[in-house]
Amino acid sequence: MADFHQNGNIAQFHNLRTRPIEELIYELETFAQTRKITLILPALYSELEGPALSNIIAELSKVSYLHRIIIGLDRATEEQYRKAQSFFMDLPQDHVVLWNDSPRMKAFEAKMRDLGFTDIELGKGKNVWTCIGYLIACADSSVMAIHDCDILTYNREMLARLVYPVANPSFPYQLSKGFYPRVGGGKLNGRVTRLLVSPLLIALKKVIGDRDYIDYLRAFRYPLSGEFALRVQTLPDLRIPSDWGLEIGVLSEAWRNMGPNSVCQVEIADTYDHKHQEVSREEASAGLNRMSTDICKSIFRKLAADGTVFTPNIFRTLKATYYRRALDLLEVYAADAKMNGLNIDRHAEEQTVELFAENIMRAGQIFLDTPHETPFIANWNRVNAADPNLLSDLKSLVAADEREFAPVPFATA
Repeated sequence: MADFHQNGNIAQFHNLRTRPIEELIYELETFAQTRKITLILPALYSELEGPALSNIIAELSKVSYLHRIIIGLDRATEEQYRKAQSFFMDLPQDHVVLWNDSPRMKAFEAKMRDLGFTDIELGKGKNVWTCIGYLIACADSSVMAIHDCDILTYNREMLARLVYPVANPSFPYQLSKGFYPRVGGGKLNGRVTRLLVSPLLIALKKVIGDRDYIDYLRAFRYPLSGEFALRVQTLPDLRIPSDWGLEIGVLSEAWRNMGPNSVCQVEIADTYDHKHQEVSREEASAGLNRMSTDICKSIFRKLAADGTVFTPNIFRTLKATYYRRALDLLEVYAADAKMNGLNIDRHAEEQTVELFAENIMRAGQIFLDTPHETPFIANWNRVNAADPNLLSDLKSLVAADEREFAPVPFATA
């Protein structure tokens, strides 16, 4: 069943479980015969030692329609890269581990700097961007899916439901965005969406007026989900931020390049739990503290690119409007939690709202102070225009890393 959520005219598909998942998978196997599907897994090495990824790999091992799995590995030493190759060895699909910290990768980045590209900030966005470049270089897939590596409740049905709308050749969708209930451990989760993004979008509409882009973002039930799928033909023109604004950045690019009729959201799970970030109130460069600032900057940049003029007075008004609306929504969340037998820490949530309000001002000041900042990583069309050999160079260096650094046994502590 599909409906249209809020004002954004975005098709929304619910997981009604009226059809056996085996039928959906059978169709995907049929589609995959002519439309190959690749999965990207952006991972920190620490996630290999966590509680979620082993089960994710076990579930993915049962997925027959995947052509390739690309693992982008961040924050890993040479020894850890070798162990990572061993960790993923049980995957039956063609798969590759991109070691983003390798000497060859650093040389690749230096070559890009020599061509005039600015340094790319380390983060999930850079990891995904590199994996996308490798996928484009392979030139053999029609559909790309991405999901996180810390999903504690992962099962293979999530991936099937996520990729189906873009893998089905009779559907018009070029982007599929996953959503799900944010409940786990008896608590109402999804703090950044609930306490920042939802009230911020409402406040923006009050302060700067109606914007189609704001309505578009409000149409997504969970705009910050790390699970989405795209048709590969859209990737070379995709500009994404390197920081925590990745998910909002991808939705913004879809808005610019595709239009809402080519975008859908699909319910991929009845329950979902993952590693929860610390708020990190005392450290602006970590946790939800940094994430909230990056998300705000991403939204402000997109609105500015669409013609919105921001001033210090606007950001001050926006902070006050956001704060009031966030507290109003907090009352709703508390009632919702109570009705469903869930816990919610009102004091901690109000403290988080206060932090997010300050970060709206902080993000606004950064936006005003750095007008020449390049907010996005160059898309792969531009990279290819600068040097047509860079894509093949990337593919070759990944293969060279694999040949040089043989796997060693992986064992958790």
